[in-house]
Amino acid sequence: MTSSADWFRRAQDVLPGGVNSPVRACRGVGCDPLFTESARGSRMHTVDGQELIDFVLSWGPMILGHCDPEVVEAARRAVERGSSYGAPCPGEVELAEAVRRLMPGMEMMRMVSSGTEATMSALRLARGFTGRDKLIKFDGCYHGHSDAFLASAGSGLATLSIPGTPGVPADVVAHTLIAPYNDLEAVEDLFNRHGREIACVIVEPAAGNMGLVPPEPGFLEGLRALCTRFGALLIFDEVITGFRLSLGGAQARYGVRPDLTTLGKIIGGGFPVGCFGGRREIMEHVAPVGAVYQAGTLSGNPAAMAAGLATLRRLEACDYDALERRTLAFARDLKSVLEEKGLPVQMNHVASIFTLFFTKTPVTDFDTAKTMDTEAYATFFRQMREAGVNLAPSGYECTFTSFAHTEEDFAATLDAARRVRF
Repeated sequence: MTSSADWFRRAQDVLPGGVNSPVRACRGVGCDPLFTESARGSRMHTVDGQELIDFVLSWGPMILGHCDPEVVEAARRAVERGSSYGAPCPGEVELAEAVRRLMPGMEMMRMVSSGTEATMSALRLARGFTGRDKLIKFDGCYHGHSDAFLASAGSGLATLSIPGTPGVPADVVAHTLIAPYNDLEAVEDLFNRHGREIACVIVEPAAGNMGLVPPEPGFLEGLRALCTRFGALLIFDEVITGFRLSLGGAQARYGVRPDLTTLGKIIGGGFPVGCFGGRREIMEHVAPVGAVYQAGTLSGNPAAMAAGLATLRRLEACDYDALERRTLAFARDLKSVLEEKGLPVQMNHVASIFTLFFTKTPVTDFDTAKTMDTEAYATFFRQMREAGVNLAPSGYECTFTSFAHTEEDFAATLDAARRVRF
């Protein structure tokens, strides 16, 4: 049997850092990555033969658990008809109709292949629609790795202590204005100073890339009012929160309708997929109807569309409230276990997502998130992984539960946490 260590040595010869996405290298937690062989339900299996209870869930989208039988069967049937057409197919229409039914603010949409592509395209559309160049984003929020968003971008850069990134021209991010998350006054000040130059405000409606940071009461409503007042578009990046915070996403949970929404992996059942959409009058500026160009050979991929449609149909029959109650009880119990060890712990929770911050400071934005004890988290991560629990390899990430997690999974995780030594 070839071990994870063997695979990692081979990987470093052909992949930068041995990985295809930086945080997977596990440098922030002081160890090497495990290589996954398979995953099913709430469990993943490594090439070393280890079984782990998975709370990463492909960074969120596997809300039904891994390898949900109905989703797998839908994808299998689609692949048997063809893996890619580069042409329209019925599945992309059916999935778009399902998304619109569950998120009425998305009157029209365009399928793409990733969350990064969705946010990049939404920004281009906002600029094309308004005729303006500037955007407002929030310190610590991550919207993919396109150039304009890599100013103070949260988890990945924070984990690796990269303040920005080489390769992004200064004049590109010069149009990016940054405000602290949950600070409505700072946003209003930017609007007062730059007013009619601002094309859009893009925000994770519940931030998930500095750990989970929920919006404070009135924050999203205030953003909506400011955008309306100054003629800018409000973009909700729901790549993490879409169909997780509720069946209608964060916008349904908080009752705030954005102009544009971006969605990601969850609408493909875990397949590589993304989507951006919103008001019809805005979306009709996208080619071929309008002049804002966007294209992609794999957009509307038939296997991803079939898996996504099966996922949404399954989710419509799921009890979100019950999962939220179970997740909150589990998060509280885990927090208590850690506090019994004398650790200061803050817990942020929404729906089936939570983050435990190893700090005595309540976490409401990126600055307070950075007060966490990253060494304590690394110690926790390593021992939990040895005990068979897969957590995110960075303290600036979220813990996700799924409809596949059982009370036995939660109990085993708590038992493992009780054995951790700091």
